[in-house]
Amino acid sequence: MVEDSKPNVVIILCDEWRAQALGYAGDPNVKTPHLDQLARESWRFDCAVSNIPVCCPMRATLMTGMLPDRHGVFTNDVHLDQRFVSMADGFNAAGYTTGWIGKWHLDGYGRKTYIPPERRQRFHYFEACECCHHYNKSTYYKNDDPTMRIYEGYDAFAQTDSAVNFISEQGENPYALVVSYGPPHFPLHSAPQSYQDMYDPNTLNLRANVEESVQGDEKSVREDVAGYYAHCSALDDAIARLIDAIHTSDRGDNTLIVFTSDHGDMLYSHGNIHKQKPYDESILVPLLIKPPSSWNCPAQQFQQPVGLIDLLPTLNGFCGLPQAQQFQGRDLSSAIRNHNLPEDEQFIAGYGCFGEYTRSQGGREWRGLCHQRYTYVQDLNGPWLLFDNHEDPYQLSNLVDSHPELIEHLSQKLTSKLALYADEFLPEKAYLDRWGWPTKDDGTVPYGPHKGVGMSPHGNPTLGIPATPSRSD
Repeated sequence: MVEDSKPNVVIILCDEWRAQALGYAGDPNVKTPHLDQLARESWRFDCAVSNIPVCCPMRATLMTGMLPDRHGVFTNDVHLDQRFVSMADGFNAAGYTTGWIGKWHLDGYGRKTYIPPERRQRFHYFEACECCHHYNKSTYYKNDDPTMRIYEGYDAFAQTDSAVNFISEQGENPYALVVSYGPPHFPLHSAPQSYQDMYDPNTLNLRANVEESVQGDEKSVREDVAGYYAHCSALDDAIARLIDAIHTSDRGDNTLIVFTSDHGDMLYSHGNIHKQKPYDESILVPLLIKPPSSWNCPAQQFQQPVGLIDLLPTLNGFCGLPQAQQFQGRDLSSAIRNHNLPEDEQFIAGYGCFGEYTRSQGGREWRGLCHQRYTYVQDLNGPWLLFDNHEDPYQLSNLVDSHPELIEHLSQKLTSKLALYADEFLPEKAYLDRWGWPTKDDGTVPYGPHKGVGMSPHGNPTLGIPATPSRSD
């Protein structure tokens, strides 16, 4: 139990912000002075892992503490069942006011469709859009008003205004707020001009594994990387204003602040863009947890792998909330406070081939382990990738054909993880058939609504849900 069992919680959730693209992480280009300062005051996790590095599956895992074969959101643009225990439920039961501002991407009923109260996972305050990346003409809905609204200007700044207002209205009441920003997710040239002017594409230092794959198109690559960094710097300023508002609010000294992202962005490393791939640029994300100043906890830097699947159970642990039976993630709150995180591999997975990772684009199903030193990945045919991240930090040399004893060792560990999570490691079609999600010819689910199975065959003992799937609305 913590000093105060009801600290406020603010989760700053970005989209596609990779772990490497921060000043405190050693990026020689990006300007993020405010987040660098937050890192100096926080528990900093240098091997934080997006267990399923793609939007909806990872967001559903953050919301439920479960993996996609349990919660059913193993592909984008499908509905997360309302009957699971959600992030909001534990806080609501403990007397918190819960709020969500920004990108949602858990509804599956269309990217610009109004999300009614029964599809909001029980958050009290709801100012959101399912998914909109038109950052300077961003649509949203507010609470129970079905009227579509448009943020004025750059949406991250407007969403910060809303978050500041939400915080100021809570007074002495405990609250848990998620501020879900869309950037630095593409499009990469839509940050305010003043932030774009901060970066000269011609002077950027590209990552070594980008230079290996540019192949004559360096100008556009550099321009895209500069645009990505412009979004990062814009968010850095927005987050600074949000943190200032927290510090000056009632109970500001009893507020726990989390900064993270749902997944990273390849940004031309290994010749790839966006996410879903089992490389560090895709699977590693920033994770800072700033404890309330009233706790008098020193900042600490951790190298051990932790997963975003662990975040909800860990937050519940920090806040003295019960752990739901459905959780597959770990409560690391005591281990973090005692500076003794366990040495363990994080499970990583890709369940399907869709979006920017269709089969025609080299997509495949995969499962793997992110170790402090090694990344090991299998596809349906067996071992696929092995990187020694200490000796080869840019993952340029695949060792899968040259270290049979190490592969056998890691393969056994992966088998144990699959057994632990009851993961059958099936082809994507088996999951699509099981859950009833329709797909287009390229394997991507069309924008909703869809009436899939809507409930895991594993059921939900916490809510008394039977194991037999049933239709959901």
